[in-house]
Amino acid sequence: MAKEQQVSGERLATHECDVLVIGGGPAGSTIGALLAERGYQITILEKAHHPRFHIGESLLPANLPLLHQLGVADEVDRIGMKKWGAEFNSPYHAGKRQTFIFADAWDKSMPMAYQVRRADFDDILFRNAQKKGAKTIEGCRAQSVEFLPHGKGVVVHALREDGSKETWQTRFLVDASGRDTFLGTHFQTKRNNPKHNSSALYAHFRGAHRLTGREEGNISIFWFAHGWFWFIPLADGTTSVGAVVWPYYLKTRKKSIEDFFAETIAMSPELAERLADAQRVTDVDATGNYSYICNQTHGANYLMLGDAFAFYDPVFSSGVMLAMQSAFVGTDTIDTCLRQPKRAAAALRRFDRKVRHGGRVFSWFIYRITQPTMRDIFMQPRNLVGTKEAVLSVLAGDIFNKTPIWTSLIIFKMIYHITSIRYFRRSWAAHKKRKEDIKI
Repeated sequence: MAKEQQVSGERLATHECDVLVIGGGPAGSTIGALLAERGYQITILEKAHHPRFHIGESLLPANLPLLHQLGVADEVDRIGMKKWGAEFNSPYHAGKRQTFIFADAWDKSMPMAYQVRRADFDDILFRNAQKKGAKTIEGCRAQSVEFLPHGKGVVVHALREDGSKETWQTRFLVDASGRDTFLGTHFQTKRNNPKHNSSALYAHFRGAHRLTGREEGNISIFWFAHGWFWFIPLADGTTSVGAVVWPYYLKTRKKSIEDFFAETIAMSPELAERLADAQRVTDVDATGNYSYICNQTHGANYLMLGDAFAFYDPVFSSGVMLAMQSAFVGTDTIDTCLRQPKRAAAALRRFDRKVRHGGRVFSWFIYRITQPTMRDIFMQPRNLVGTKEAVLSVLAGDIFNKTPIWTSLIIFKMIYHITSIRYFRRSWAAHKKRKEDIKI
């Protein structure tokens, strides 16, 4: 439904819908498709045009059931590079490499994932939302929001790229704006994560030396003095390479970002060897203030999905899975809020628990992955009372099902803390250094 109103002599197009979604990435497109299937009038506002570049090319096995439920699994299979595991490379262990295979996790039904070009992957999800009945508008940026009194809805003002303005009145608002954190900015509740902070440099290369055989599509992680690198092989022959570094290191840059990135890669001889014959085929991008969290996940008539709520660190490739998972939970939440208002408060509390649960599980490992005790455990894994299987389940993203991993994870954490105490001086020095590293 559309109408026009005049504000200060300017004619504005005004529209109505049941649910307005800001952002057409994995979270926004997923919830748009699912809610449209349930018969709601959905509009998705996307500031860019698909396909568009986005970093974060590595998916988790837990993405696969979600892709099947959305009906896009075959399309993703056609564009993806199969990823059967993850490889960790440590200069602190004489250049040793350790590979973890997803099939060794507790649940054997999710043995692989994909590496994808996000431009193609996100486009598949966005067009799927269209096919399911969601109205999608590209080149349209949400600018401001008003929450009407007495639960009468939400008004969002948007600007199209041609300069025209539009207003949307909706019963429920979904913020899936990613790092823009539309509502976090509006409410001024976005905060740098006090427990973690990092920056990233990244580019794509052609001609990199990959692993062979079935391991070719594995993600490779390389620790180095200032953080860690990712090495993600893509199906078209290019490889995504990025350095996630502490803020102090990025501030030391005195030369071009290209030269700085090249010098950073040279700090990891194992990675530099894989890129010895490679050619960089994209510009080098840099992103600061990589880790953040908003105070809230929801309100009475809005939800914040995926990166719009929080982003921690890409070391375990959890971003897309957590975004899509929040969209599935968000779909049930909004359906309850709109159809059964008396149950809305309980549904919103459940949404909050689920969204925070994902970040909490991954962040425990993220905060410690560069610490010497965790590096030792990862490079010399043991499966005491199923601890290795449980950790692999986390790496696979299997943290929302009924897989019985939690007792083993508690034991794994106890092993970590006991080992840290055993090497107290080393652990204390690493703890103090990390506190300095994460300072902005």
